[in-house]
Formats: sequence, structure tokens, C-alpha cells
Amino acid sequence: MSERKLSSTNYYNQSFLENKCSLNELLYLVSKRWLTEVLFSIEEGNNRFTSLKESLEYISDHILADRLRLLEQHGLINKSYLPGNPPRTEYVLTSQGSELSDLLDGLCNFAENKMQF
Repeated sequence: MSERKLSSTNYYNQSFLENKCSLNELLYLVSKRWLTEVLFSIEEGNNRFTSLKESLEYISDHILADRLRLLEQHGLINKSYLPGNPPRTEYVLTSQGSELSDLLDGLCNFAENKMQF
């Protein structure tokens, strides 16, 4: 769920929607700024923090770290630690992350080709 105040009307509304259909929870997750771009960038092979930061030029370190944590928390990416000096961390999509990326890519194509924004 979110970092909202637990007694707020927005929290109750969001909880109701998420309990009604899991899609609402997924839409809330993927609507977080930068989340889909981080997911797509990992899919493109940017699997280290530095390469992600370079490919997403305007994202802050704080937001990138938070989005990576959320993606890992929801089982969409795996974080692995590689030995060496200095030790390295790499991120890869899980099968769920890859499946979601494909679905989101389809939605992007739909938005670009069928919607008039």
C-alpha cells in the first residue's frame, strides 16, 4: 500500500479499491513516477545503479533507490551482489517483471497509437 496517513479518507478509498481488484493496486504501483522507466531500463540491460542513473538522466539517487526497492519488494526484479573490489550490485528482471514489462509496453503502444492526448 502507500505511506499515507492510516486514518485518512484517501487511505480508506485506496484500500477499498485495492481490495476490490488487484489491478487497482498494480495501477497504483506502476503510476509512481519513474517506476516504469526504471523497469524498462533494467530490461534494456542497465543493471547497475550507475548505468540506470545515466540512462534516466533526471532521476535523483533517492528516487532511483526507492523505485529499485519497490520493484524488488514486489518480486519484479532481483538484486544480486557480485564479489570484487569494490563489491557490485546488479538488478535483473524476474519472470514476473519481464511479463509486466511486456504488458506495459503494449499499453505504451496503445497510448501512442490509439489515444489522443
